[in-house]
Amino acid sequence: MSHTSPETYLVWSVLSCLLGGFLLFHLWKFDRFRCLKWNNGPYSGAFKRLMTYTYLTSVPCIMAYSIGFAAIKYQEGLIFLPGFGIIPKPWQLWSQPHKSAILPLYLIFTVAWALEMVTHLEELCFWLFLVNSGSVQQDWFRSPYFKTWAVGSLVAIIYMPLVTIFTRSDPLKCEAFTFLAGSLGSLSLTLWFLPILWTFPAFLKSLKENCVDMRTIVRLTTFHELNCLRVFFRLVFVLPLMVLAVDGIRPHQHINESLFWTEFLTSIAAVGCMISSAITLVIFFPRSVESEVQSRYATKEKSLSRQSRHARRDSELSEHDSAASPYPQKRSASAMYSNSDAHSPLPEYPPLSDSDHLLKSPALEAPVQGPTVVFSPNRRVASGIIIPGSVEPVPQTGLTERALQAHDQRTSNFHPFVHNYTSPIGEYSWLCVGLPLWVLMQLGADLMDGAQQTRWYVKRQHAAHAV
Repeated sequence: MSHTSPETYLVWSVLSCLLGGFLLFHLWKFDRFRCLKWNNGPYSGAFKRLMTYTYLTSVPCIMAYSIGFAAIKYQEGLIFLPGFGIIPKPWQLWSQPHKSAILPLYLIFTVAWALEMVTHLEELCFWLFLVNSGSVQQDWFRSPYFKTWAVGSLVAIIYMPLVTIFTRSDPLKCEAFTFLAGSLGSLSLTLWFLPILWTFPAFLKSLKENCVDMRTIVRLTTFHELNCLRVFFRLVFVLPLMVLAVDGIRPHQHINESLFWTEFLTSIAAVGCMISSAITLVIFFPRSVESEVQSRYATKEKSLSRQSRHARRDSELSEHDSAASPYPQKRSASAMYSNSDAHSPLPEYPPLSDSDHLLKSPALEAPVQGPTVVFSPNRRVASGIIIPGSVEPVPQTGLTERALQAHDQRTSNFHPFVHNYTSPIGEYSWLCVGLPLWVLMQLGADLMDGAQQTRWYVKRQHAAHAV
């Protein structure tokens, strides 16, 4: 795009800066930038760190490429050429520092495009692995999809900069071949996504038929819709640059000589690139609004409890001082009614009996034991705030929700990734320990939550029969 107008690069610069701002906002809301740390908890495996830094590096590279060329184009300005009119100054007339900056800026752009293809190829291989794995608990790192991603990533990282380096003698041809190499790679990945998007509704239908947890179906449906939008905007990004690249390598260039079509296609490509990258950010780092609201509410509760604790301490100190005072204190109205039965404004209620905790059945007129309860402990979130626990009744099946979900996962016909899916880079680290550990953890959760109660009831039944 070295022959385009400065306004084209201004559009790329503004949109890339908006993408960078959205990146900072989203990561701050996600976990306060903790995902950028090298050792981000026990689940920050090498693969997750690699994919995180791969994607996050591509966004600053796009910003540097756009802002750099925008600054150069506005500094060089426009000139008048006889027969052509007022056009952007050709690169042959640029100053020497600006000429020397062309190749580094192109290399930065090729690195960003190569890293973007790495992330898209990883997601494509992951979805293929997820849909085709079935109920067999395969290891992602030993699957052919992971090997395909590894080889394809090396090819993308190597061939994109080499194309730019080998054609650096002519900046216009270098730009054309760079756009052609990148658009062909991205277009092939995008077209491979289409069969997955086409068959994914049937996959979701099979999940519903197998009684998979509704929250899992909601998560997968959300990511399916996001992927549909991202594939559309990736086509909007790739196809205009491919048109300019194919026209640029031809001897007679009709589209690149038109100022309207050049600016229109490059601006549309900028919109598609930034929106698809923003959707990739949302998919890779999905926010949980429910957890954020709970964390915010827990923060308010913590501050209120601290204030009430200080107020209670001040009241106790004041009462202590008043008790030590030799002068009598006036009695408050609430204290006057506290020991008076005749003038108390509060009604009296009869004392509770021992059978009030039993629920009366309207059909049998017999006391039925109320449901037992499960105590959820306090949880400390990533920000350090403690979310208070809760007390929930156990369902009639005798299993808690977590134990029932673990039972559905073990008896399901789908891979455990389907039930635990949150992000394409968020579920790999625990696989380094092995899937048997996951099975043992789920068995332990089942035994702790619901299986022990069921077995105890069976033993009591056998004991009753034996008696």
